[in-house]
Amino acid sequence: MVATASSSSPGSSPRHLLIPYAGRNSPACAAALVGLRLPNLEALLARATLADDDTQADTTRSPPHERALAQALGLASEDGCIPWAALEARRSKVAEADDAEAWGWATLCHWQVGIDDVVLGDPAAIEIDAAESDALLKAAQPFFEEDGIALHASAVPGRWLARSKVFEGLATASIDRAIGWPISQWSPLSDHARSLRRLQNEMQMLLYTQRVNDDRAARGVPPINSFWLSGTGALPPDLLPFDVDAPEVIGTLRPAALRDDGAAWADAWRALDAGPIADALAAATRGDDVTLTLCGDLAAKRFTTHKRTFGRWLKGLFERPSATNLLATL
Repeated sequence: MVATASSSSPGSSPRHLLIPYAGRNSPACAAALVGLRLPNLEALLARATLADDDTQADTTRSPPHERALAQALGLASEDGCIPWAALEARRSKVAEADDAEAWGWATLCHWQVGIDDVVLGDPAAIEIDAAESDALLKAAQPFFEEDGIALHASAVPGRWLARSKVFEGLATASIDRAIGWPISQWSPLSDHARSLRRLQNEMQMLLYTQRVNDDRAARGVPPINSFWLSGTGALPPDLLPFDVDAPEVIGTLRPAALRDDGAAWADAWRALDAGPIADALAAATRGDDVTLTLCGDLAAKRFTTHKRTFGRWLKGLFERPSATNLLATL
């Protein structure tokens, strides 16, 4: 989910940057924090006050950046039940404005079969195009319909919108939580999801026979051998999803963080510090309202800027926070 917002100017809506994977507890990324210098982030934090701190265990199905975005959009939900698919269906007009049924995302993916585990690969890396996605959707629809699930195309190739009562109250793990982990750790295991597990098995057999995968094998890209269900739930009836000032979600740290490529993650942070963070600092210096939400594996911390009095300027000069120490707490 990526929401965008324009930069603010006096009299406009406040600027809000939301940065997933700003902190990462994986070995290489954690090591990359040592010696990382982010001067614009430190200067921006010196102007800011901590407004909210959402810290939870890394066993939550909804990662901190999704919880923070949901809060900004007014989508307060139980863990694993943020209705991202229903929101997309409403915004894309696949669903009617008064649709109260539950939706989910069925994301095509590659399950990496190892000796001991089956691990979820990153769907963003499977290189699927709209034609492949539509062909597989057509083949899959009858199987989903047998279980009372209506499938619709999404704006994102390889991700389908699924509508069914079976998704009501069904907690599912975000793909960002599950990538790189054994699927047994994150798949829904309740009796409520038994039919979905059977459907997933049927889809694995179906996908194995599809010409799309033959063509993919010829191109040397991983086969699509399953789907991952996430973003389940129904929208609150009073939600007006078009009237909310959405944060600008910056996803440039994600690829390196998921690979635990510490050098690339640090490089992405330096580019972020020199670009959007520098722009936000300039806006705060002009007196604009700026909000910054930094998210990691465990926590999302939201900061808001304030006007600089001489006392605050002096305090910021001598008590400028260490950005790397803060990122290590996420």
